[in-house]
Amino acid sequence: MLKVQEIRELIKLVDQSSINEFVYEHDDYKIKMKKNAEKIVVAEAVPAPAPAPVVAAVAPAAQPVAPKVVETAAVSQPVVEAPKAAPADVENLHKITSPMVGTFYAAPSPDSDAYVKVGQKVSNDSIVCIVEAMKLFNEIEAEINGEIVEVLAKDGQLVEYGQPLFLVKPE
Repeated sequence: MLKVQEIRELIKLVDQSSINEFVYEHDDYKIKMKKNAEKIVVAEAVPAPAPAPVVAAVAPAAQPVAPKVVETAAVSQPVVEAPKAAPADVENLHKITSPMVGTFYAAPSPDSDAYVKVGQKVSNDSIVCIVEAMKLFNEIEAEINGEIVEVLAKDGQLVEYGQPLFLVKPE
């Protein structure tokens, strides 16, 4: 049986997600949550007690308990986003993309400094990172002269083919 705190966490997760309905079944109980525009409805079916053992007479079978319905007002929380470059500025920036699927590494080793940092000037043959694929460490070059404006991948992150890794302001 789920604890009250676990049910509260589920309600928060459903509220913050884009799903409209959530059902959780385990043994004899079921939790069903539906999200409306105005509120979240949580229905929890309480498990039926086990039938009493038959001694001499036949006892009536235990009837399932009707589900309790708890209504909770949906809480909308403001989302704070980091300031980003204006769309006109992003259009003028060059994206250094991953040439393969692999793991992004910003430095040659864990105890070394990153190849490049925001604000650093790079040339077309400057190594900006490593993408590891199948135990091969591939050095990625900037392929453009300019200044690193933003690092889009985190160290150790899995990256896809064509995924932007850096934004560079061309010179």
